[in-house]
Amino acid sequence: METEIELKFFVSTDFSRQIRDKIADLKVLQQRQRDLGNIYYDTPDYVLRRHDIGLRVRRYDDVFVQTLKTAGRVVAGLHQRPEYNAELESPVPDLSLIPADAWPEGLDIESLSANLNPLFSTDFERQQWLLAMPDSSQVELAFDSGEVTTENGGYDPICEVELELKSGQTDALFVLARELAENGGLRLGNLSKAARGYRLATGYEGDPVKPLTMVHVSDQMSVEQSFVKALEHALDHWHYHEQVYVERPEQEAIFEMCNAVSLIRQALVLYGGLIPRRASALLRQELQWLEGELDWVYEGRAIERLLDDKGHFLRKLNAQKPLMAKLSDRYDELPERAEVLELLHSSRYCNLLLDLSRWILTRGWQPFLDDKAREKLGEPIRQFANRSLAQSWDELLSVFAEGNELDRFAYLDQQPRLNRNLMSGCCVAALFETEERETFRLPWLDLLQGIEDFQLLEPVRKLADDEDLEEDDRAQIEKWLGRKEESLLHAMMQSRQIGLTLAPYWDI
Repeated sequence: METEIELKFFVSTDFSRQIRDKIADLKVLQQRQRDLGNIYYDTPDYVLRRHDIGLRVRRYDDVFVQTLKTAGRVVAGLHQRPEYNAELESPVPDLSLIPADAWPEGLDIESLSANLNPLFSTDFERQQWLLAMPDSSQVELAFDSGEVTTENGGYDPICEVELELKSGQTDALFVLARELAENGGLRLGNLSKAARGYRLATGYEGDPVKPLTMVHVSDQMSVEQSFVKALEHALDHWHYHEQVYVERPEQEAIFEMCNAVSLIRQALVLYGGLIPRRASALLRQELQWLEGELDWVYEGRAIERLLDDKGHFLRKLNAQKPLMAKLSDRYDELPERAEVLELLHSSRYCNLLLDLSRWILTRGWQPFLDDKAREKLGEPIRQFANRSLAQSWDELLSVFAEGNELDRFAYLDQQPRLNRNLMSGCCVAALFETEERETFRLPWLDLLQGIEDFQLLEPVRKLADDEDLEEDDRAQIEKWLGRKEESLLHAMMQSRQIGLTLAPYWDI
């Protein structure tokens, strides 16, 4: 068995020129170019796919090599997957050459072998360079250009760069990756050629947008392991929705990327008592930059809701049509899809993801810790979670206590605080009983939704002062906004009252 450690990127067709420029100062140990043909196999009911296993036969000139790749780990584009290789005499797989312990328990190998069929092919030209890095590590750089095809005529172009660590330190991959990313034009990817082939073969139309879920922590984890789990969970969510947006113009995917960034930033705050701020200073700076680049998505979501179903939300206003026209004009002023895709392929964006991944994998905070902090990070997570959630609850009580009168402005000001506290819960709340946890969080999530509804009214509020509107129309809009605001304030007070009466789930 071997374990690949590699980074994968999607690039433009002319990226090989940039590669040659970047490796000019490195020692090239080997260089070659060849055509590769791969046939991927599975059963009609996709048994291998369901177990996250890939089986292929690759042709190197007149040599056939069977490869089985089992489920592995991907963090922001860094792939680590066990694989099993064996030479064959033909492109027909021979499962007897694969060790028994490579298979999931209970899988009927004889039945699997009898039902294997070719599903799709990946055929591409590969240019390879084996590079000696300054730290003496050896990294193989490959540029693949070709196509994925299926028996029924499916087609998807291939244009990728892969960096694979052959010997030495994982950090060498990131050093070379940053060099390649200097001028932009590449995007970290965790969608393999095989995954794209399966999509073609099954007619899959793309992944759905998913809400951010709880981090899967357990009592067996240490504080540090839980911290890493939170970061990896957020990165997975981020990268998943980046791919969704690249495949189709789904604005909600950008919103979920923003949620992932918020979770990372809150994890850095939550564990900040043990991990010094200076350990993550550059990361926090770049995360803040990205949040600024994507902050238009909140206004875009509000306008989309206002325009939804032919402006149903605005139906009671006489000025509905001119308002919708102005909202549409404002929506058109927001960044276009091409601008967002340019950002996702930019050097700064790519390097942020690379730096986050490297920071996690190399435990980049460790050099900043003293012995006491290391000891505390090694403790079980439960006590830390109880203490952190209690502190978070005290913070909410200080702001949202029933005696505190809050108007629209106060709620809008407190949105970041409420969101931070809910994100803290996302990091550690999976330790506790689901029903009690969700019951406790629900009124505070309702309160956050109420604040978002206030934001929904803001585009209309801005347009209410438009001189092009008739005075009567402006007066009607102001009255309409007042009623909406009053109704929201009443509902939000009820949510606060319910939330304040519930027993904290970490004390049950």
